[in-house]
Amino acid sequence: MALGEEAGAEIGLIGLGTMGANLALNIAENGFPIAVFNRTVEKTRRFHAAAGVLADRVIPCETLEAFVAALKPPRAIILMVPAGETVDRQIAAVRSLLSRDDLIVDAGNANFHDTDRRDAEARQLGLPFLGIGVSGGEEGARRGPSIMGGGPRTCWDRVAAILEAIAAKYEGSACATWMGAGGAGHFVKTVHNGIEYADMQMIAEVYGIMRDGLVMTPPAISDVFASWNNGPLKSYLIEISAEVSRAQDPVSGGPVLDVILDRAGQKGTGRWTAIEAQHLAAPATTIEAAVAARNLSARLEERMSGQAIFGAAPQRLEAGAVNVEMLEQALVAGKIVCYAQGFGLLAAASQAYDWSLPLPDIARVWRAGCIIRSSMLNEMAGALADNPGRNLMFAAHFAEQLKQTQESLRRVVAASSLAGLPAPALAAALSYFDTMRTGRLTTNLVQAQRDFFGAHSFERVDMEGAHHGPWRKD
Repeated sequence: MALGEEAGAEIGLIGLGTMGANLALNIAENGFPIAVFNRTVEKTRRFHAAAGVLADRVIPCETLEAFVAALKPPRAIILMVPAGETVDRQIAAVRSLLSRDDLIVDAGNANFHDTDRRDAEARQLGLPFLGIGVSGGEEGARRGPSIMGGGPRTCWDRVAAILEAIAAKYEGSACATWMGAGGAGHFVKTVHNGIEYADMQMIAEVYGIMRDGLVMTPPAISDVFASWNNGPLKSYLIEISAEVSRAQDPVSGGPVLDVILDRAGQKGTGRWTAIEAQHLAAPATTIEAAVAARNLSARLEERMSGQAIFGAAPQRLEAGAVNVEMLEQALVAGKIVCYAQGFGLLAAASQAYDWSLPLPDIARVWRAGCIIRSSMLNEMAGALADNPGRNLMFAAHFAEQLKQTQESLRRVVAASSLAGLPAPALAAALSYFDTMRTGRLTTNLVQAQRDFFGAHSFERVDMEGAHHGPWRKD
């Protein structure tokens, strides 16, 4: 068969990188013939040759013209290309070959502002367009990701059967749904990634406390993570933390964690989450702390200079200050706070952008397939269904958990601080918790200061209206 000759594909996919290739195989495995195209022809050929028993459902195409011809009209095309200008260039290249009712679906890690712009441009021209967030990494793309759709509902409905078929399943329910208009799907994916940053950072902080504060070996730490994965912390991230802690390095023969440089990478979605949280005045302090922690980790040489000047902190904890049970409870408390902030940000965005985001459905979509899948999300879905506008910390189930675990979080943060063990995300979670349980804060002084130097006025506790202090000489 010559490349691109056969027509009849149910859907097409452009971009055969790791995510695109695995998503294409997932679609084919679920019974949908798919046409594929990659700018590098050799990659298309290698992909088809490696497709094995699925090759008969894959139509490899060497040109965009052949790719478009291989699709059943009205066509639906998934883009899995790098976010940014590459998406715009690819849309322009393929759109010139399409009919007016052919649908383009951007499934990359786009900034939702870009998706909003592309959606507006498409609607102005009367062309169908979707932006969908896809979470789960390489394995999720192949075996079942979590999918968050954004754009016209009619466009979502056109491809919903395929997307629901390839999505992860939780007790038979597909982890894929429409989130709202425009960039709603990509915004939800962005917040998902922000929560992912914070969850990973808090787990890493607890790992550091075990490694340096309790002087535990990686295999012993692995055993702790594995035991936690049978309790309230059961989640994908705890599961893989146990695996990587136990893994041996084939080069050195020791634990692989001991040879990994402590300089974390990032692709920007956590930073976008922090920016949007500030823009919407929706505090997401654990996420902000996690983003800052990754940025600080990149300053390796500067950190080494700091250690040379100030000396290394003691790090080892005093006997009895913290144990692994306290660490588990601290992580439970931090996780609840982190998710409460994430859903608070989603609620704020829903109102600001008139999206009507389905918060309970978002929690349900995240129960399987995605990186932050966790046993807590089922309870969160129920709590959000009962009262979507309520801070998750105040829902009865999570309020009770926080009552039981907040003291451990406090002790862990305090002991870490005294030992010089950085725990910025856990500390941010504790600070948020304490702020949200305090009826009268110290911001009255801030308001007095603002009025003193800028005549900004303040409210009083005993009367209505705007007031100035006695330092004003009006």
